[in-house]
Amino acid sequence: NDSVTKSKFDNKYGCKESLVDGIRRATDVMMAGKVAVVCGYGDVGKGCAASLIGAGARVKVTEVDPICALQAAMDGFEVVALEDVAKSADIFITTTGNKDVIRIEHMREMKDMAIVGNIGHFDNEIQVTALKNLTWTNIKPQVDMITFPAGNRMILLSEGRLLNLGNATGHPSFVMSASFTNQVLAQIELFTKPDAYTNQVYVLPKHLDEKVARLHLEKLGVKLSVLSEEQAAYIGVTPAGPFKSDHYRY
Repeated sequence: NDSVTKSKFDNKYGCKESLVDGIRRATDVMMAGKVAVVCGYGDVGKGCAASLIGAGARVKVTEVDPICALQAAMDGFEVVALEDVAKSADIFITTTGNKDVIRIEHMREMKDMAIVGNIGHFDNEIQVTALKNLTWTNIKPQVDMITFPAGNRMILLSEGRLLNLGNATGHPSFVMSASFTNQVLAQIELFTKPDAYTNQVYVLPKHLDEKVARLHLEKLGVKLSVLSEEQAAYIGVTPAGPFKSDHYRY
């Protein structure tokens, strides 16, 4: 996940494609005009917010990280506290990688037939265990309607597990190719250069990260520009790369 060609593509663009696909297959709901809340604005959250905007939803974001919150605000999203929008939003999506993001007190407050799903982590992002004693009605596989004592109902996707896999077929193959190419090139690197590595965890070397991206360009009809020797020397790289330092934030 620390490889750029995994986290910035699989996490962001993969979720951008598969989130709305999963919601539509599960609910057939029209998202245009709906208020959607994306919990978290990391790479997954960024892709999900863009996905919902593309579907015409009015998107709000929750965040704990001030940097991610500032990014969301400057990308044009209203950054809110979940408890302030629980009663008014139509769709809630968790993308954080943390636990207990949407809790029972939030779900009790939601409007009738609010849609709740997770695309970020395990099924504990949503407090599903707190719902077990309520009335569950299975609408179809991986789609449940939960009725609260007050009478309001909630649509839970994939029992709180990853909805893009439970309600759809996950990310498109092209973006997954980048992730899997990361793994293959890492295995080849370790196999062919065993003396270069000790028994610890490494980030994929930058030249291999760039190779993953380069291998996927032709399919998209991309033609790269080429640095002259003088240009490359001016910024301290070679014309063939790597082009960025290890700490560069893409």
